[in-house]
Amino acid sequence: MERASRGGDEEPKLPLAKARKDIPDLATLMKVAVEAVGGVPREGQAQMAEAVEHTITTGQHLAVQAGTGTGKSLAYLVPAIRHAVADGTTVVVSTATIALQRQLVDRDLPRLSDALAETLGRRPTFAILKGRRNYLCLNRIHGNAPSEPDEDALFDAFAASALERQVQRVQEWATETETGDRDELVPGVTDQAWRQLSVTAKECLGVHRCPVGTDCFAERARAEAGRADIVVTNHALLAIDALDDRPVLPEHDVVLVDEAHDLVDRVTSAATGELTAGAVKLAARRCGRAVDEETADRLDEAAEGLELVLEDAAPGRLEELPEALGGALAVVRDAAWACISALGPERKEDVEGSTARKLAHALTEDVHDTAVRLLEGFGDQQHDVVWVSGELNRPKAVRVAPIGVGGLLRERLFGQRTTVLTSATLSLGGSFDTLARQWGLPPEQQVEQAAGMATAKEAPSDGGTLKWTGLDVGSPFEHQRSGILYIARHLPPPGRDGLQPQVLDEITELVQAAGGRTLGLFSSRRAAEQAGEELRKRLSTPVLCQGDDTTALLVKRFAEDPETSLFGTLSLWQGVDVPGESLQLVIMDRIPFPRPDDPLASARQQRISEHGGNGFLTVAGTHAALLLAQGAGRLLRSPNDRGVIAVLDPRLSTARYGGFLRASLPPFWTTHDPEVVRGALKRLTSG
Repeated sequence: MERASRGGDEEPKLPLAKARKDIPDLATLMKVAVEAVGGVPREGQAQMAEAVEHTITTGQHLAVQAGTGTGKSLAYLVPAIRHAVADGTTVVVSTATIALQRQLVDRDLPRLSDALAETLGRRPTFAILKGRRNYLCLNRIHGNAPSEPDEDALFDAFAASALERQVQRVQEWATETETGDRDELVPGVTDQAWRQLSVTAKECLGVHRCPVGTDCFAERARAEAGRADIVVTNHALLAIDALDDRPVLPEHDVVLVDEAHDLVDRVTSAATGELTAGAVKLAARRCGRAVDEETADRLDEAAEGLELVLEDAAPGRLEELPEALGGALAVVRDAAWACISALGPERKEDVEGSTARKLAHALTEDVHDTAVRLLEGFGDQQHDVVWVSGELNRPKAVRVAPIGVGGLLRERLFGQRTTVLTSATLSLGGSFDTLARQWGLPPEQQVEQAAGMATAKEAPSDGGTLKWTGLDVGSPFEHQRSGILYIARHLPPPGRDGLQPQVLDEITELVQAAGGRTLGLFSSRRAAEQAGEELRKRLSTPVLCQGDDTTALLVKRFAEDPETSLFGTLSLWQGVDVPGESLQLVIMDRIPFPRPDDPLASARQQRISEHGGNGFLTVAGTHAALLLAQGAGRLLRSPNDRGVIAVLDPRLSTARYGGFLRASLPPFWTTHDPEVVRGALKRLTSG
């Protein structure tokens, strides 16, 4: 989504509901809300709600850790709604995952709106807002743009036919949908098919120049968001709003960032540039319809040169720019600029010609700007990381990303909006400092937590410019009574050649003791598949492995059959919510450090070490601590859940950094004795 401002067009902001000052206090609204959703008063939830309201009132930022079961969405939504209604303003809620977006929009906000309507005197309103590429473009649906077949489809009749069928299905769906939102198309289509019928913000003609602008799905979503009290969006769009000088989100004075542990990664992804030979060729094809043949051919030849250089380039981070790659990028930059100059300013012309020109200009400008950024990504004052990617089944690309995004967030988010950051996982090594530094906030002096409950402490203001408070409201779960942390100290340290026989034996014995009921979280797809293949031979209970089907269907089958085990990788560490007896054992094969050759992680570690810090602990340790905490969070999802977290990496107990990692986990009762753990699992199963 973006503001409807193209070529001088400006759409006035739609008015919000009138501000009201006769609003009941927070305690009254929380009581009504909790009763309406069938909940019970929770000390942590009430404490968080009061802290959020205090933050909104004072403008001082808040980082609040709220464990599973706290009811944190209610704790921030009620004070947010109260503020929006009282002041006639909009509050933005940002999430990292589609699942949480859907929970907020389909469940939490409708129930709260119904519950609070009578007490507030009107029904609070809400909307969901996504990037423009997520909505169908009616201009393209109506055929007012040239088709762009996938490059592979140009030489593959089967691929072309499959793409055509998917595009046709989207066109048929376009006559039925009321929102044009890609997430509502089930089953979905490939990115290539969707790109045929959607546009980015830069490719859009603008609401007043587009012949179907008044019916535009994206503009309707934006207009609805402009009228709403609460706007739900994602971290990527929040990042784009911060990166772009043109506002993307409606005017707002408060941002609530849920799943805040993922904020830095999502902002980094939004700020990452990529250049492939295919993208340059596509830009040349688009320009070929709008500029002279010689100028377009020059860009196409530059693409061929880049392709040749990338074919010979070894994947990995670039400490300095190789001469051949630098030359190819310079040629791309200059050829792209020649095309941009030839395209010239926007002209009055037929709709298809105007659309073709806009599509050409947008992509060619991206190609040019990315080439410039790559060429400038080296030197003493280096702020970016550049690397060549060589992913399986994807063409090679050269990418560029910021080493850190703290400065960006500090200036464009915290410096302009009152911000609440919340997650079940913010305290790493017993402190909010680690994430605070990544966010660009000044560190706390120390972290103090009362046993079993939360404390709040104002952090230093760093010269009076930014003030924030760290708060941990704990969890309603009794971790020491409900869960066991088992560290398999007797096993050998993990190797590079897959899972060792002792580890496979350990997994087998644990899953047998649990009677299935196991979520296996592995650091690589290779390890997950190895474990799945081996345990299917050894066990009488079913074993599912990520990749056998869609992740959503696998999780559904896992939840429905307590004897089933599910093995997988990164998305399962954070995305599984299975309360009850189907999940009583979580196995982690190793501490999930980033790969040593990960370009961003290695560059960040080097930068911190050069400034006298502990690069390994600050970067790799933080990455591992977050994933360990997220993985451990899969175990207890309801007050009656019981079970075991089994970490099969002895370094969690023996290494110097083990204390930092253990302090990032919930306070489970800890043991190193496999017999104790197997006995506990058998009692759970038989009970």
